[in-house]
Formats: sequence, C-alpha cells, structure tokens
Amino acid sequence: MSEALILALTTEANQEQAEALARALLEQRLAACVALQPQRALYWWEGQIESSEEVQLLIKARPDQRDALEAAVRQQHSYATPEFLCWPAEASADYASWARSVLS
Repeated sequence: MSEALILALTTEANQEQAEALARALLEQRLAACVALQPQRALYWWEGQIESSEEVQLLIKARPDQRDALEAAVRQQHSYATPEFLCWPAEASADYASWARSVLS
C-alpha cells in the first residue's frame, strides 16, 4: 500500500546556500528529507542562454504543506526568481509513516 507525499524541486547557487535552505526547511518541519545534488544548468535569462553550477534540492513533504513550503522557499531563497516545481508522489507505507511522524 502506498501513501501520498509531494516532491518539490528547487536549486541554489552553491552548496552552502543549498544546505542553509535545506536546514531551514527541515527546522520548520516543512520537509522530511532534502536531497542535494550538484549540477550544471543551462537556461534562458534576460534574453540569452546562461550556464552555471548549481545545487539541486529535492524536497520530500506532505501534500497539505505545499503552500507553506513554497512560501518558505520563496522567502529564504537567494535567487530573485527561484525555481519551484512540485508534483505528487506515492511513497511506501513505511516511508510515508516516517515522513508524517517527523512533519507532525
């Protein structure tokens, strides 16, 4: 049996900022877990293609906390226009139970 969670994705400019954002979300109990992954991104910005090193944050959270999570990311993010993508996820019963227990 699976249980509903959400996955949210954002990026930060470097490891230090990514860890600070992850810790803030964890301390506010808006995330059960945040996975950090360094990456290289290519994207359109102000009419031209840019390239930069970033750290991707994959955030696991409860569906009913989605709006609060997005607000916290926007408030604490270092970018003027932070990426925030969110989608539903089905978790194993054991993982979802653990996530709910740390987010309560």
